[in-house]
Order: sequence, then structure tokens, then C-alpha cells
Amino acid sequence: MENPQYPPEESLDPEDWDAFRDLAHRMLDDMLDYQQQIRQRPVWQPVPPEVKNFLKQPLPLIPQPHERVYQDFVDYVLPYPMGNPHPRFWGWVMGNGTPFAAMAELLAATMNPNMGGGEHAANYVEAQVVDWFKEMFGYPQDASGLLTSGASMANLVGLTVARNTLAGFDIRRRGLRAGQRQMVLYASQEVHSCVHKAVELLGLGRDALRLIQVNEAYEMDLSTLQEAIAADRRAGLQPFCVVGTSGTVNTGAIDDLKGIAEICRKEGLWFHVDGAIGAVAVLSPEVGGCVEGVRLSDSLALDLHKWMYMPFEAGFVLVRSEKSHRMAFSLTPEYLAHAERGLAAGQLWFSDYGLQLTRGFRALKVWMSMKEHGVPKFGRMIQQNMAQAQYLAQLVNAHPLLEMMAPVQLNIVCFRFNPGGLNQDALNSLNQELLIRLHESGIAAPTYTTLHEQYCLRAAITNHRSRREDFDILVEAVSRIGAEVLA
Repeated sequence: MENPQYPPEESLDPEDWDAFRDLAHRMLDDMLDYQQQIRQRPVWQPVPPEVKNFLKQPLPLIPQPHERVYQDFVDYVLPYPMGNPHPRFWGWVMGNGTPFAAMAELLAATMNPNMGGGEHAANYVEAQVVDWFKEMFGYPQDASGLLTSGASMANLVGLTVARNTLAGFDIRRRGLRAGQRQMVLYASQEVHSCVHKAVELLGLGRDALRLIQVNEAYEMDLSTLQEAIAADRRAGLQPFCVVGTSGTVNTGAIDDLKGIAEICRKEGLWFHVDGAIGAVAVLSPEVGGCVEGVRLSDSLALDLHKWMYMPFEAGFVLVRSEKSHRMAFSLTPEYLAHAERGLAAGQLWFSDYGLQLTRGFRALKVWMSMKEHGVPKFGRMIQQNMAQAQYLAQLVNAHPLLEMMAPVQLNIVCFRFNPGGLNQDALNSLNQELLIRLHESGIAAPTYTTLHEQYCLRAAITNHRSRREDFDILVEAVSRIGAEVLA
């Protein structure tokens, strides 16, 4: 009964649950149709001016019906996607999600737990996912892990643990200024930019990151690495970590991870692996040996929304020493004190292992997807993508107007249109315009990189929907559009 002393109380739940249920079923059907019929749509299309103007509306002050809001999404948002769910999207390094994982996101958002800690089932789901990845990568059962937004955060976590563990003093309490020597770390020239950012955020300064030259296969040169470590020691600096890359973002090159692990063991350095692109290739029985060295790492960063095809966001970090991991991040004020019983109980508080206290239920889509398909199928999908990369390379090599620009080690193919008779600047400009027109055509969406000042088209194949005929379509389109640009 309403009390006239107080204003009426409101809620954000639907006033008419039956009508909302009807709309929800329509939304679900529309999204399943969207995924099922994805091949019938362009990969990407430009956002028209009228759509951009519509999406600059002022702050909404008047309520709008659910149906109207959803129709705005259908009319102005859904037709202009980034395109990564499409079978012919091979841009940057992005997976394309699955229908079941999308449903898992709905379930996770409906439960809406905070995954910082506490005694509830969702925490145990994430703990099980962590245990599964320990097993997959040969980490000990007493290691630790954490789901993150992506590999950028996973690399930051791993490098934070490395810095704090090998600083030689309580860096959390005293700060970097208390160190008697400058700390330095090493990575190849091809290392991802997120490692640069992590080094900056850790207060080490970008100059502390020694970028080691690469060989012709774009792999870190280990003799140069050893010379750099020795030179820094002679200069009175403090080497503490080497970052190996399992699949570089430019070409998919894999550093000699076993060789780096041996150097780190001899030199007493932390061995961190950025495995965002290629580490999960260990799941493939045919090609997993090329990344087997990830199992020797002290910490490992993964991106499950790349080659495990999860919806964004799903990064992951493993740390061999649970104690070192926890000591780098654990901070428990009175309002987060752990209890023996009740909701604040539970042995595992993920807030002790990363920056975030407030964390979403990312683990559910990973847990459900791994149970849905079984781990061996992910290995077969990875193997399929690698075979498709080799198929594309064969098509390029067989075409008189196309040119391979780098070896194919994993799933990344770098190539360009080269009709002959053009200088480097003209070739670069031609391929830049070609790629833009290819995107605008809606046919396919590879992206780009520059190798030795040569602009390349770059197909990163982390797409479970791609088929060989899609690469036939790509090569035909590139050669046709290239001829049009040339003309």
C-alpha cells in the first residue's frame, strides 16, 4: 500500500512484462537471423551522413517505448557494423564470436555478478576456466590466472608482476625512485604497442624497453638479445624481463621461445610471453609444436577473442607464481575484508590479482563455449585457419599481379598488388587506394601494415566462418580493383 507521506516508488523493470517478452523474442530472432544470414550482407559499408547526424541527438529527457528504441538500433546501428562477424573479415586480429557465446553474454548480463570476489557460483566458473588454461599451457596447478578485457591488460598484469618480483625491494611501498639501478627489459622490434604502453604505465619509461632487431623471418635475434643484456649489466643497469612474442601482429612471426627461456634461466630474468595472437595454437596437434615454448614462460598473455573466437571482451593472463601474482596486486581494506561465512566468504577474490575490483562475468562465455565444442575442436579450427593462410599464399604466388611480402608462419598473410614498372611510392599509393576501395565494395576486409617501407595488404585469419572460396573471392577482387586503380 502506498504511503501518502512518500512519493511513489519507481523501478526500471518493464511495466508490461508480456509486451517486453514479445519484443525480447523478436530481438533474439533478429540477432540469430543476422548471424545465420551474415554472408548475404556486405562485410562493411560507410556510415551515411544522415546516420551520423541521427547519432548526435541531444541528451534524452523524455522516455521512449522499448519498440522505438530497438527500431532505432535496427535502422541506424545494425546495418553499419565493423564487420568482424562476416566470413570475409580478416582485419587486424579479431575473432567473430559464436551464437552460443552471444547467448552466454545475455545470461551473464542477466545474472550481472561483480566478479571481484565473494562466495557465489560465478566465481567458481572463472576459477574453473583458470584451471583449464593452466592445464592447456602446462602451468602448475598452484599457478594463478585472471580473465581480463584483452591482451593489453593481460600484458600489463604480467609485466607488473615481473617488475615487482624482481625489483629487489618493496616497489609498491617505496616506488621506483628507491631503486639503485634503472630496470630494463627486452622485446623484439615487432612487439605489440601494448607492451610499450605497459612499460610507460609502469613508470619505467619507454627508453627502458630495449627493442631487439629481428631476422629475415621477423623473429627476435637471440645473439643480439644476449649482447644487449651483457651491455646493460656492464653499464650498471638492472635487466629483469624478456618479452617473447608468440605471433607478431605484423606477420605472425614466432620468436624462438625455447631459446629465450634458456637465456632467461641463465640470466635470472622473468620470461613473459605475449601470446595474444598465436599461443593458443598449442591446441592444434599438427602445428602446436611451433609455439610449444609458451609453456616455459613465467607469465603468459592471451586474447581469447582472437583465435578462440569469443565475443569481445575476453583476455587472459597466466602467472606461474601465485604468490608473486597476488603480492603485486592484493590490497584489502576494511570494506573488502574476507569472511569465513556468508556472501563475503570464499577463498578466491579475483580483485587480489589485477587492477579491477568491479569485473564482469566474462568467464561464462568462455566456460560455455569450451564445454559446447570441446577443446580439440578449437585446435582443429586453428589448424583450418592456418591451412587457409597457406591456401591464400598459394593463390597470391600463382597470380602474376600479386606479390607475397613476408613468410607465412601462422595465420597472417601479407601481400600486395604489383603490376611491375612502378616505384615504391607509387606502389604504396596504389595499394592504399586499392584497400580503401575493397572495403567500400563490401566484398572483403583485410587491413594493412608496412614492412621495410612497403605498404601491404594483410589478412589475419582468425575467422571460423571463412571458407576457401572466400579467399578466391578476395584474390579476384584485389586483382580487379588493383587494375581499376591502375587504369
